[in-house]
Amino acid sequence: MSVLESGLHLKKYKGKHFLTLLDYSSTEIKELLDFSLTLKNYQKEGVPHQLLMGKTLAMIFEKSSTRTRVSFEVGMTQLGGSALFLSSKDSQLGRGEPISDTAQVLSRYVDGIMIRTHGHEIIEELAHYSTVPVINALTDDFHPCQALADILTILEVKKTFNGLKAVYVGDGNNVAHSLLIACAKVGIDIAIATPKGYEPKEWIVKEIEAISIETGSQFMLTNDPIEAVRGADVVYTDVWTSMGYEEETAKRLEDFKLFQVNDSLMTYAKPDYMFLHCLPAHRGEEVSAGIIDGNHSFIFDQAENRLHVQKAILVALIGN
Repeated sequence: MSVLESGLHLKKYKGKHFLTLLDYSSTEIKELLDFSLTLKNYQKEGVPHQLLMGKTLAMIFEKSSTRTRVSFEVGMTQLGGSALFLSSKDSQLGRGEPISDTAQVLSRYVDGIMIRTHGHEIIEELAHYSTVPVINALTDDFHPCQALADILTILEVKKTFNGLKAVYVGDGNNVAHSLLIACAKVGIDIAIATPKGYEPKEWIVKEIEAISIETGSQFMLTNDPIEAVRGADVVYTDVWTSMGYEEETAKRLEDFKLFQVNDSLMTYAKPDYMFLHCLPAHRGEEVSAGIIDGNHSFIFDQAENRLHVQKAILVALIGN
């Protein structure tokens, strides 16, 4: 099969937005994962796959990032296209230009828009006015590119989704939301343990419960990390204080102190468990150094997979 032929089944995605995995079916998510693996193999084997020759991606960053910027820029370069970095200081959005104007202007220049921003309503408005695909590189509610990388890593290590249990321990934030949605969509049993008051948003929990019924995934929401981690194949955590919540750091350190992923907690997981973290990490806070730097950790495979899943998304949405 040629490089071009390998992506032909993704033609149905052309022109779509990628705002949340709630908008994609289980079949569609698995197709994107399959294509991600194809592109990853091409890259490893040195097979040229410049499927976005002449295409340009605008990248709007209202929140800073290392992995997101590098992976999207490198991905567009490997695919034969180009990427334009726009911080809030570089664009008129930062000076009060309406989102609708920015969307309509950029749509005349570029083939796709990636944005990393705050409120999810911002990206929804951008997508409403944009005539080119908009990709969510993180909002306060969702982080779908990260979640695709997460479950791709699980698939590579465990070889299947069937019969697996994934557990998220910590803050019920945007990473947790998208991870739980992704796992439910592909049939992985899921549990999340948070301190009281830090649970995922109620409306998102209802969405996850509905998806779980459709796919047969079991879903647990608890405030007890031991109950959640018992029998886990995958254990995931994130920083206790996400960007924008820095003023809550002292309170969160106190509220989350019993939710550290460490050797003691991991005795309740399966012996061959995987540890995942979206990075950056604070060793000694949400996770001990022994766990994140140990043999069960796949955090760097997970980080690499951001590149490959985003390339698949880009080709699917803006490819010819």
